Amino acid sequence: MKKKNSRNTKSKIVSAAWSLFYEQGYDDTTIDEIVEASGTSKGSFYHYFDGKDALLSSLSYLFDEKYEELMEAMDPAMKPVDKLVYINQELFLMIENTVSVELLCRLFSSQLSAKAEKHLLDTGRTYYKLLRKIAMEGMADGTFREDFTVSDITRAYAMFERGLMYDWCIGAGNYSLCQYAQTMMPLFLKGFCKEDK
Repeated sequence: MKKKNSRNTKSKIVSAAWSLFYEQGYDDTTIDEIVEASGTSKGSFYHYFDGKDALLSSLSYLFDEKYEELMEAMDPAMKPVDKLVYINQELFLMIENTVSVELLCRLFSSQLSAKAEKHLLDTGRTYYKLLRKIAMEGMADGTFREDFTVSDITRAYAMFERGLMYDWCIGAGNYSLCQYAQTMMPLFLKGFCKEDK
């Protein structure tokens, strides 16, 4: 039970922080405001994070919470390609509605530092577990070509998705990430599928 409570505390801090970052900007949000909005304590905040900058990498934690929700909500009868398109659309919709372009840029920037933990590449995340599961389903039902492995598909999907987000960032978010991906993601995934699928 203690592990669940600590996870809930961290989750409250992360959710409150990103909500405040979106509403008033990263620079204008203080640790005191995050603590107050999360209903936690400063001690709890510093137990999980060294400071406000450490919260930048917690966006992947927020994304994983979204993936956990999607795993439960997703229709198991959906085809593997449709599942991948669905989780991409849901994530990008969340990004467009709750994460500013500036913050996503900061996240990518923080991941480029040689000393930074590469949270976006952590294959132990819920994100990668979900991608592997869907890729395995696609291999098992004959959707995906046999000259690719589950790892190939998982890695390529994650790189393509990051590429779409990165391009949206350098374009200053001047188009709908969700709508663009709705066209591009199925075209990308088609390259992994057998021709008759």
